[in-house]
Amino acid sequence: MSDDQPDTPPTDGGSQRDGEAFAGTAGGAARPDEECVAHYARDDSQPNENTLSGKIRVFLAFIGSVTRHRVWFLLIMLGTIWGVLHESVRPNTWRRTVRYEFRTTLGEVAGGGLVATLVTGTLTGLGGVSQAIYWLGFAGMSKMTGSLLVTVIVREIAPILVGVLMLGRSGMLALTELGMLTTGGQVKSMQAEGVDPFLLLVLPRTLAFTVSGFTLGILFSVASLATGYVVSRASGAISNSIWSFFYDVVTAMTPADYILIPLKFIVVGFLVGLGCCVSGLTASSEDTVSTMLPRGFSRGMLIVMAVSVLFSLKL
Repeated sequence: MSDDQPDTPPTDGGSQRDGEAFAGTAGGAARPDEECVAHYARDDSQPNENTLSGKIRVFLAFIGSVTRHRVWFLLIMLGTIWGVLHESVRPNTWRRTVRYEFRTTLGEVAGGGLVATLVTGTLTGLGGVSQAIYWLGFAGMSKMTGSLLVTVIVREIAPILVGVLMLGRSGMLALTELGMLTTGGQVKSMQAEGVDPFLLLVLPRTLAFTVSGFTLGILFSVASLATGYVVSRASGAISNSIWSFFYDVVTAMTPADYILIPLKFIVVGFLVGLGCCVSGLTASSEDTVSTMLPRGFSRGMLIVMAVSVLFSLKL
């Protein structure tokens, strides 16, 4: 072929299709038209939805999307749990702003929830502890008083009620605060300025809830047992001193109880605080307070009940 002759398209298979693809381009330019794009973008290896394999793919895709939609919050929680534990032991994490957020949240959760916790513990002692002491003494099973109070009041009821109190009083406040920062764009502004919202907002609040969960849980247990003793002593259902009463309760605890009961208070506080913070930071731009609060409260209740059940099964 001479140099002055124009190039001709190949004559092998597919030459007519390639020629049509590049027809209308100036000077043989490599810019295909819309039909060529549609042709080359189509993947003939993918099965048709009308075939059996296509229907299987559609069904599996539907199952996967539903599963991801249901467990995405759990996966985020698992990731942030590791993030909080990992970052909390690094000295560089505890800067002045993080320490300030921790102290502020600790005062709001532990200090602000102290009265509510003591009142709830007192009511539990009036309605639960005193009745248990009375009926056990009436049935001639007063020796089981300590073990029953440890199992029912301290191990099961106290973590649930303390978790609900922290969730309703302080958890919803943290969720609303972080949710408004997220929907208002302040969180993105922090990221643009080089501030990590996780270290500044999530980590100190979660650890403050953790410390508050242990503190309020112990105070709740002591208040309920002391109130139950006072009522039972006044009604004549019990005659020993308060020190003997608490000694019976303490000796009824097994070695595992000394680890699992405080750990249960700690885990409840940790997960309640973390769940509220994550719910606030994952709010969408369409969310409002009326949509965030019910969703966050239901998630918090599920967290409290799941922790209680898992620790009970462990025991």
